[in-house]
Amino acid sequence: MIIRELHPNDNSAIEKIIRDCLIEFGGNRAGLAWEDDSLHDLYRYYDHNARAYWIIESEGEIMGGAGITPFAQSNEICELQKMYLSQSIRGTGIASKLLQTALEFAKLHYNKCYLETLKNMDAANRFYKKHGFQLLDAPLAGSEHFACDAWYIKNL
Repeated sequence: MIIRELHPNDNSAIEKIIRDCLIEFGGNRAGLAWEDDSLHDLYRYYDHNARAYWIIESEGEIMGGAGITPFAQSNEICELQKMYLSQSIRGTGIASKLLQTALEFAKLHYNKCYLETLKNMDAANRFYKKHGFQLLDAPLAGSEHFACDAWYIKNL
């Protein structure tokens, strides 16, 4: 498996993975990434200064990804977004490498990294805590995903 930057022709494959994961965890509803306009063209959304998205590819197949963007137009805080993996590669350790790639980029541009998720994504919540993210009591001001119920921040 390799981690590489998102290409324009990856859009439909990564959108499918994200949507499949959201369905798996009951996230196919309002107030979550399910309704993000950017989901149809992640390449264009992340193709800007201080934003990036990485893909996990295995033998030519897209298996997951994650992105970094400024949070609520902040110059200090970024957001880890749309980190989803196909079931077949969960538990292999590749998610840690993907997160490390994203956070190395984030450190170049920001001081903190924020993320929002769902409490019922148990493995993801354990993963974020294991990698130094601190659970918050409420979302940061400027959050767009009102249906998320778990919020984390990490000093970079």
